[in-house]
Amino acid sequence: MRLFLIRHADAEEGEPDELRRLSRKGREQAQALGKQLAETGVQADAVVTSPLLRARETGQALADALGSSTDPSDALAPGATAEGVRAAVEGRGQTVIVVGHQPDCSKIAAELGDGTEPPFPPAGIVELQLPPRGTS
Repeated sequence: MRLFLIRHADAEEGEPDELRRLSRKGREQAQALGKQLAETGVQADAVVTSPLLRARETGQALADALGSSTDPSDALAPGATAEGVRAAVEGRGQTVIVVGHQPDCSKIAAELGDGTEPPFPPAGIVELQLPPRGTS
């Protein structure tokens, strides 16, 4: 599976945390990232997001650019794990986009990748190849 792990775009400050929206900068970041993915030929079978508003808004911008749909998953809420990501994307196709949070994205990328925790600025992205479960 081709997995794009993305941190939500820039968000406004405020409370409650789960209802923080994307800032204007964040909306621009998410739209630009969606356009970039589309221009490079990415065809997402699914866009799976954290249930928090800023991640859902990021995912929707990506899905709009890619002609896909979004689906929130509690497994991607803050505190998400690599195993949670695997469960959230299982059976969703060959190319899946996941939108989550920091520091989770760095930790997940390290566990599913080469062990290195990459930096994840807002709208940061890492592409990973996930072998089917049960293989290494």
